[in-house]
Amino acid sequence: MEENINETLEKITRAPKKQKKRTVCVIGHKNPDTDSICSAISYAYLKQHIDGPDGAYNYVACRAGNVSAETQFVLDYFNVPQPLFIENIGTRVKDLEIRRTPGVDGKISVKDAWNLMNTQNVFTLPITDSENHLQGLITINDIAKSYMDENDSAIVSVARTPYRNILETLDAEMVVGDPNASFTEGKVIIAAANPDVMENYIDPHDMVILGNRYESQLMSIIAGAGCIVVCLGAPVSKTIQHMAREKGVTIIVSPLDTYTVARLINQSMPIDFFMKSDNLVTFHIGDFTDQIKDIMSKKRYRDFPILDKKGAYIGTISRRNLMGARKRALILVDHNEVSQAVDNVENAEIMEVIDHHKIGTLQTINPVYFRNQPLGCTATIVYEMFQEHEIGIPEQIAGLLVSAILSDTLIFHSPTCTPIDRLAAKELAKIAGIDPEEYAKKMFRAGSDLKNHTPEEIFYTDFKTFEINDETIGIGQITSMDQEELDEICVRIKPFIEKAYEEHGLSLALFMLTNIMDESTLMICYGGRSKVLIETAFGVEVKDNLAKMPGIVSRKKQVVPALMAELTKDND
Repeated sequence: MEENINETLEKITRAPKKQKKRTVCVIGHKNPDTDSICSAISYAYLKQHIDGPDGAYNYVACRAGNVSAETQFVLDYFNVPQPLFIENIGTRVKDLEIRRTPGVDGKISVKDAWNLMNTQNVFTLPITDSENHLQGLITINDIAKSYMDENDSAIVSVARTPYRNILETLDAEMVVGDPNASFTEGKVIIAAANPDVMENYIDPHDMVILGNRYESQLMSIIAGAGCIVVCLGAPVSKTIQHMAREKGVTIIVSPLDTYTVARLINQSMPIDFFMKSDNLVTFHIGDFTDQIKDIMSKKRYRDFPILDKKGAYIGTISRRNLMGARKRALILVDHNEVSQAVDNVENAEIMEVIDHHKIGTLQTINPVYFRNQPLGCTATIVYEMFQEHEIGIPEQIAGLLVSAILSDTLIFHSPTCTPIDRLAAKELAKIAGIDPEEYAKKMFRAGSDLKNHTPEEIFYTDFKTFEINDETIGIGQITSMDQEELDEICVRIKPFIEKAYEEHGLSLALFMLTNIMDESTLMICYGGRSKVLIETAFGVEVKDNLAKMPGIVSRKKQVVPALMAELTKDND
């Protein structure tokens, strides 16, 4: 296949920043083994090629846990990047339809804010600074209150209203003064009385709304007004203008009548005076919707601001957005147990399951494509699907698939191995250009080199939980071709298994140290009746929490079925 496979693999193992297609995560189980990782990458590649460039989906290979040393060897050997890590598949805020209402300057007028709300059909405006950080929010209710509840005639100055807002709101012209200044002192009054009584109620710095009467204008300036607003576009004499400049009085001329000016003047106030800025309820784009749902239900706000990773404002969501949240799409490979799946799998839309294990506890709302075959490895199923769709397998994908088969079948020593697995591995090895036996030795040697790993890291290298008759059983496993190495690891793991038992609330905790060459397992057992259960199920002796189990190498086909049979017998 004449194409750059690395570029293709990079695309399917990294979610693109911008895309119109719906993303489908192809993901294996928690504590992923080589089959889980390699099958996810390979199946994402296959699905992308089946759909073609015009398909509706973008398939992204993912992982639900850390990559083991064995799997990392495989990825490095075939120069393939790790899949995208996903800890929780629940719907996030970024999956919702965020309303991209732009932030506004806190100094715009109430009138402008009202017009913006009507134009954009929104009920909330976010106020942001020059770096788009959220300063506060103003709602339609806030604007209504500012207009209906405010009786303080000094409120325009208290709000430190910019003259630019007043000019815009009143459709006015500034004849004398600085349009960049603000009205910061005094009250607003209407000069309705005769000029000889005006001096009794005009205080210094007041804003006086008046008409074209020369005497009233003159008296306002003499009384120390800070600003006079002349209505109906009346001309202002040069004498009045000269006196106003000498006294530092601002003169504004509006074409509107006195009543309209008085009615609109409050609408010139800046919205940061009325905005809510304390205890704002905000969400981040990475928050999970199930976590914010309760908060939204307890607050009576219509809109909630959304912030990005750097804390900058990007938009708002409402309860309606939450109700219409689209679940994230998933394809599960190498498992179908809820306990083994990525967190929050119940809240995802599962589209397909490709697996070779027993049918587990997973439930779906809608019918899905479910392919489950009694083979030694999920990668074998993926190989068969490549053949069925007549899609060529690149060298790197072939390398991943054959590595998974060799790992899951323990180089064909596992009882789970079938002739189909052997045939698939043989054909894939040819494409990948490797000798299966020699390559497998290197792979297992890399995987069992755990000298620098902590007991916890070793324990969770390949750990799964199983629900059997209301009991939760945890089983970890490592494989090696070196018995001395397994014995050394056993000493390190034994003290940790009690901790894992307690942390997971297990009924039984087991850890398998499997020797591939001898086809045997040393089993560490922990739990209330672990000794009796293991001895009865496998006919071996448990001494000091250890059991030697010749011929036992497969967790899936030998250990779990025997435990199920014994526990079922207990319930009969």
